[in-house]
Amino acid sequence: MCQLLGMNCNTPTDVTFSFSGFAQRGGVTDHHSDGWGIAFFEGRGVRHMVDHQSASTSPVAELVRRYPIKSTNVIAHIRKATQGEVSLENCHPFVRELWGRYWVFAHNGNLVDFAPRLHGNFKPVGQTDSERAFCWLMQELAKSHANVPSVQELSLTLRELVPHIAKHGTFNFLLSNGQALWAHASTHLHYVLRRHPFSQATLSDEDLSVNFAEHTRETDRVAVVVTQPLTTNESWVAFEPGRVYTFEDGDLKG
Repeated sequence: MCQLLGMNCNTPTDVTFSFSGFAQRGGVTDHHSDGWGIAFFEGRGVRHMVDHQSASTSPVAELVRRYPIKSTNVIAHIRKATQGEVSLENCHPFVRELWGRYWVFAHNGNLVDFAPRLHGNFKPVGQTDSERAFCWLMQELAKSHANVPSVQELSLTLRELVPHIAKHGTFNFLLSNGQALWAHASTHLHYVLRRHPFSQATLSDEDLSVNFAEHTRETDRVAVVVTQPLTTNESWVAFEPGRVYTFEDGDLKG
């Protein structure tokens, strides 16, 4: 299956360290080589990059590893195709607009016989079950709220909607609108909360370490969500299957 990486922070932070190890899973330390993508929120804007080449060989991925884009919310995805051909339109994360904000979504898993009725502004471009699930979530969120709801209200609505999709198979996903990061696991997701006092971390997929204390302030908070732990010396927490988690300002809110 695919690999997911998400980051939520209370101050703009670069994801270079985590992405360097994560990208190795796209053909080097793992066999997920059917494309990749990443989206960075910057204010109300989004930098969105996808490539149908493997993350370990893509020149675009090399750019991301070398260019420290700073963001408060990041979603990245490495694809192992289950539904839909290996092509650019099927690469995650996917982006849509709702209530005047960009929304970004990436999925790991396989949804069987998931063919919801879609209408209005939310239609898939590619052939994946993942993009269909995203379009349906956006459609139902739009139907549930007339105006922009709070993060807490969105969390409650997502907890009502997600089981309707999850019953069709494996539904591990990351979702963000630039204000918060929502995550759900049917099988595997893990998170770590980085905060003061910061320490050194060592990647499990690449010979690379960083001392976060040298690059952070005492008030900084960073939450990282990934399919399998990225580092060997941090306290990663496994998700409880079936629960929708909300990360805001680098902390777990629910």
